[in-house]
Amino acid sequence: MKAVQIVCLDGPEAIEIRDVDAPAPGADQALIRVRAAGVAFSDVLRTRGRYQHKPALPFTPGSEIAGEIVSAPHGSGFAPGERVIARAGLGGYAEYAVAPLEKIWRLPDAVSYETGAAFFANFGTAHFALVERGQLAQGERVLVHGAGGGIGSAAIQIAKTFGAGAVIAVVSTPEKGDAALAAGADEFVLAEGFRDAVLARGKVDIVVDTVGGERFHESLHCLRGDGRLLVVGFASGEIPSVKVNHLLLHNISVVGVGWGSYEGPRAGHTATQWEALLPHLENGTLRPQVGAVFALEDAAAALQHVEQRRAVGKVLLRP
Repeated sequence: MKAVQIVCLDGPEAIEIRDVDAPAPGADQALIRVRAAGVAFSDVLRTRGRYQHKPALPFTPGSEIAGEIVSAPHGSGFAPGERVIARAGLGGYAEYAVAPLEKIWRLPDAVSYETGAAFFANFGTAHFALVERGQLAQGERVLVHGAGGGIGSAAIQIAKTFGAGAVIAVVSTPEKGDAALAAGADEFVLAEGFRDAVLARGKVDIVVDTVGGERFHESLHCLRGDGRLLVVGFASGEIPSVKVNHLLLHNISVVGVGWGSYEGPRAGHTATQWEALLPHLENGTLRPQVGAVFALEDAAAALQHVEQRRAVGKVLLRP
């Protein structure tokens, strides 16, 4: 089969498309024919050796996939030909991938493979951030950074679906602002000078921060008392620090959002989230914004598209 491989840590332009053996599923895994795979910022970091998990080279990145079951263990409940989405961990940028049975879910017939591949990683992260870690309450005001991207647009939809009174999107360009409005944001402000723009509209209860760096510090000033800043990622490349006296004086919280590390030791957590999100996927309330779709052979361009922050919505590969 054809697969994308990271063979050195020189960035997206150094990846290779290779012919490799299809993976052999283990006793608790299924083999899936990949029809669409999500491109994540973590995959960009992997190409430069900057992600916390560092597999031995060479390896195939990609966790978010949608496709059809090729084979599954007897008694697993999955049959060949069934449409599914899955979190593979690694190996998703390929024609075939394996995934653990507990991280495979049936894809509703009315939902495309592209929508499926773009859905659970981003919406699961946003749901974990806002509903579980952030304890979003009815009517609260939410500020979302990186709102034109995959996690940002998911956070907008999760916030609105689960009770936010208003969502303000922070974006780098008016084009991304339009995408944030299409995702359900009430309004958008540009990243340059966002603090003053937000304060002119009134402080917020929750900030979803996917960027880090100076955005983090400016966001702290946008929070009301009892406000929560949710640390989701560091797309800026700069990991900020905080003077905790500011938290004390203003009664605000900085909350870590590590979805993967949280769910690992908690059996059944991901399934519970899927059950909470599935009805909203089926009725169209939650719908990922699919952006650029690249062929597998163009994976380097897809990763560069994400790294250079040109993505509007979720970027996908189509094997």
